[in-house]
Amino acid sequence: MKKFIIIAFILAVVLFLLPYSLPLVFALATALLLEPSVQHLQIHYRLKRAHAVTAIFSLFLVIVGISFYFLIVILVQQMMTFSQKLPHFLSETTKVLDDLIQMWESYSSSIPKEIIHSLENSVKTIQHLLLEFATNLTQSIVHYITLIPGFLIHFLVYLVALFLISLDLPKLKRGTRKYLSERTYQRLAMVVAQLSKAGIGFIKAQFLLSLITFFIALAGLLLLKVDYAVVMALIIVIVDILPILGTGSVLVPWGVISIANGHSGLGIGLIVLFVIITVVRRIIEPKVFSTNLGISPLAALISVYLGFQLLGFIGLFIGPALVILVETMVKAGVIKFSFKL
Repeated sequence: MKKFIIIAFILAVVLFLLPYSLPLVFALATALLLEPSVQHLQIHYRLKRAHAVTAIFSLFLVIVGISFYFLIVILVQQMMTFSQKLPHFLSETTKVLDDLIQMWESYSSSIPKEIIHSLENSVKTIQHLLLEFATNLTQSIVHYITLIPGFLIHFLVYLVALFLISLDLPKLKRGTRKYLSERTYQRLAMVVAQLSKAGIGFIKAQFLLSLITFFIALAGLLLLKVDYAVVMALIIVIVDILPILGTGSVLVPWGVISIANGHSGLGIGLIVLFVIITVVRRIIEPKVFSTNLGISPLAALISVYLGFQLLGFIGLFIGPALVILVETMVKAGVIKFSFKL
């Protein structure tokens, strides 16, 4: 009984501290991800652990630094341009509604004036809401920019923790093993190994699908000569991650509004781009998930959808992680299902 009380207390403390320790948790996860490369340098090139960790950590810094540089420079430039042009874009959108109302009024003299005035007031209300949305979005962009210094502090803690954890990872493993029985340690090692493999596979699958979507969208938008193409491609990718929305919630309305405003070439091009992205993703998605995740595409889809519905954005990752964890614990014999209906 005392043993279970201690375990429950430790779990409660861990859950309480988890929201405040995310940089450390991500550092540990990254260290486990980089560990095979560190061991490869140690074994094949006979480097000391400190030298191997320094080499892999330096390479990781270079990759992250280059990615951040291009992402931040391009993203900030185009976000500023996008935020400046967004009110004009929304005004054009409501102008389409105004034109439709005026056209309807000219061809519908038999309709009571009260109904026409009511519709016009509704259009003005929508226009006001859209402009208010644009203003709030611009303010949100400025707000998130002000959060960058705080993010940099957390990121610095993450990098320092990553380097130190990578150096002491073998010691941490040995220290953990002292408090576990051999059977428990073997099961835990199997669960952690399978969960890490599947978790990394899920991240790789999502990253690969998002990368393909981003480049297809970016290429299509550049061919259509759309301004702020990088930002719009990034928005399409973010929306596409959400299981309820998808790329069609951005490209299709955008295309319809463009056609209504007289930009038929742009509108048709956007709808064609939506069809291309959808077809390509539907072809490669099952293969990518089954290869990287280790669970069926249907299980992955259900876990992602339910995770998002219950927990929001973080549920996109927690949902599949729970499915993978349960499957791994069943394989390890920790959880046993033996019943028939």
